[in-house]
Amino acid sequence: MDAVNLLGLTNLLGFDLPGLAAYCEQLGEKKFRATQLFRWIHQKGAADFDQMSDLAKSLRDKLKGRAHITALPVISEHVSTDGTIKWLFDVGAGNAVEAVFIPEFGDAGPSPIGGAPPRGAAAAGGQGPTVLDRGTLCISSQAGCAVGCRFCSTGHQGFSRNLTTAEITAQLWFAEHALRKRLGTTERVISNVVMMGMGEPLQNYDQLVPSLKTMLDDHGYGLSRRRVTVSTSGVVPMIDRLREDCPVALAVSLHAPTDPLRDQLVPLNKKYPIAELLAACNRYLDKAPRDFITFEYCMLQEVNDAPEQAHELVRLLKNKIGCKINLIPFNPFPASGLIRSTHPRVQAFAEVLIQAGIVTTVRKTRGDDIDAACGQLAGEVQDRTRAHIRMVRAPVTVAKSA
Repeated sequence: MDAVNLLGLTNLLGFDLPGLAAYCEQLGEKKFRATQLFRWIHQKGAADFDQMSDLAKSLRDKLKGRAHITALPVISEHVSTDGTIKWLFDVGAGNAVEAVFIPEFGDAGPSPIGGAPPRGAAAAGGQGPTVLDRGTLCISSQAGCAVGCRFCSTGHQGFSRNLTTAEITAQLWFAEHALRKRLGTTERVISNVVMMGMGEPLQNYDQLVPSLKTMLDDHGYGLSRRRVTVSTSGVVPMIDRLREDCPVALAVSLHAPTDPLRDQLVPLNKKYPIAELLAACNRYLDKAPRDFITFEYCMLQEVNDAPEQAHELVRLLKNKIGCKINLIPFNPFPASGLIRSTHPRVQAFAEVLIQAGIVTTVRKTRGDDIDAACGQLAGEVQDRTRAHIRMVRAPVTVAKSA
């Protein structure tokens, strides 16, 4: 893992606990010191070694000359009317990535974070404390994305580089402790993490896994494997590796029931077609924290939303894999040439799946007024892949329906 910056100092956010233990041993320290240090960093949000009162002064002095704990510089912060927050982080060389916090509040009062009051606040007169029922952080893994899905704004920005472990973990470290200060609490704010931001996480596997392990570690953020989700467009070999190394919840960007259509929407399908992808998902279930895989399906008007395609999806999945379908309203952007499915078409599609006994949800769009919704994260990318040329393609072959 790359935990060293240009000044030669080691950013300790780049280590999971075993990595930090190895680092402390290099300094001539006992392994248990790593646990103390890890707790200070991730549980307490400390960035100043002098704050770490139970560490020996000799160790603190060693760390001052060799290491640092530094979040990514924040370029901007936007707060949606629904309370969603989007941060744009500078990762250097003209690149910036985005992370999004999605709060779900109880009904007792107005959001202390910002945006509109939670549902039910008006009935309560806006009085009393607000309860944060769940806080989900969407994290980026790459500056840009090389997969190039037709419906994703990130892919149209092109690809610059993978993020380091430190840069991935720093998004959680910053958000968790900034939100605690904002809410005036010492309790954990972020209850769920989804690797659904910019990039294909499994194409940055070696940097991703230590960050996942930090999220799960009881001395770090203590999240359960059920509450950490990796979303992939279908990198089959890495799904098998994740199954062995760190089996968290898995979400797969499916978006089509057939290979010819998925080839157009998700170009990676040409390398790992649907049959291979589903076989890998079935293998993953052996060690997954849940008994199902979530399949994400972006609803595109007259492209993949016909009732006949819903029936094809049923034939593809029913009784073949434990699954849940998450239908995602498309968030349009000019370069896509695609249109969001109408609400009646989405509901008709969902009804076919539900009647077949497949658990199906329609994702509620959050943060679309600040371009923080699914598929809208673009950041700033110094593209090395000439995406502006590569992604000018013929229209997707549409599927008409009655």
